[in-house]
Amino acid sequence: MTRLHLFDMDGTLMRGSAAAVEISRQLGLERETGELERAFAARELTPPRFAALACELWSGLTEEHIAAAFDGAPWMEGIREVWADIRARGERCAVISLSPGFFVERLLDWGADAAHGSRWPAVPFRDPVDPAAILDAHAKVRIADELCARYGLGRADCVAYGDSMSDAELFAAVRVSVAVNADHHVRDVAAHAYTGTDLRAAYELVRSPGAAAGIGSA
Repeated sequence: MTRLHLFDMDGTLMRGSAAAVEISRQLGLERETGELERAFAARELTPPRFAALACELWSGLTEEHIAAAFDGAPWMEGIREVWADIRARGERCAVISLSPGFFVERLLDWGADAAHGSRWPAVPFRDPVDPAAILDAHAKVRIADELCARYGLGRADCVAYGDSMSDAELFAAVRVSVAVNADHHVRDVAAHAYTGTDLRAAYELVRSPGAAAGIGSA
């Protein structure tokens, strides 16, 4: 069996946090970025508008800040081990996140076959945000389809892992899904659910052929 495992990052691979939160902590701008996050969660800001305002706020961002934010983030345990097992079984794993690509793509070094995030301007920010380069929930499905085409797979061969509303459309598109430390937007529709700190336990829910087929729940 060949499958494609699709992982959200913020709130899923990263426990209770997001790239924007970790970056803002490095810049000492937690309160200001928190206000943007709350407005985005309330759908008062579109993804492109959030990116544009964040770029203005993070005008002093450097590569050193990004590296420190990534290294200090509260990652789930066992990410590398899960991805190594997926690849050893001849399967594929990818990360699809609305967060900046310059943060998401660092996960390639951990063993992901692909990592897709929004294309923000280069750091330090000098150019304006291109709205067409900022991902939304629908883009997760589009990118999943593109990855399926690349690997010769279909939606029925995908396993999606996510935690929030931005994952709901992808969960509806694939056959198997795992809600990881999730809110009701995806927990109520997922084939499986996991709460905890170890990605290996969430992965175990779908590692066997029976679970992968959506037989049973956790």
